[in-house]
Amino acid sequence: MRTRSSLVALSGILALALAGCGNEAGPTPGPNPGTAGPDALPIKLDALSADACYGSPETQLPKGCEKYVTEVGGTAGAVHQRAQAGKTVDRPLDGEASGLDQAVNSFRAAGCTTVPTPGGACTKALTDISAALDSIKKIVNQQATTG
Repeated sequence: MRTRSSLVALSGILALALAGCGNEAGPTPGPNPGTAGPDALPIKLDALSADACYGSPETQLPKGCEKYVTEVGGTAGAVHQRAQAGKTVDRPLDGEASGLDQAVNSFRAAGCTTVPTPGGACTKALTDISAALDSIKKIVNQQATTG
């Protein structure tokens, strides 16, 4: 009987101790921590340009570029954001971002995430994505050197 009452008392103490842990405040995440802002854009563009889907789109298996295209699609939003961040809209940069959006949409509309061989509409979409990223990188890098 004594063992049973000791276990009951111990479990009660343990329950109280654990209940106190649940009220501790942890770190609060900032607004949408997964989205890179326009200041991180040059770094993101460099990372994307290291991908084989960017460097040689004509030889890539389209279904193997699904993650890359998803990343590029998210980056287009940061490009639009950067283009619209000043007092006036940077029309050339915003236009290139729209071209990037169109190329990403073409890749998705053609069902390229399941296409196992290079060629056709999927390779054209990858080539268009690569060209749009080239243009965006040039504009962004020029802005970095000219302010």
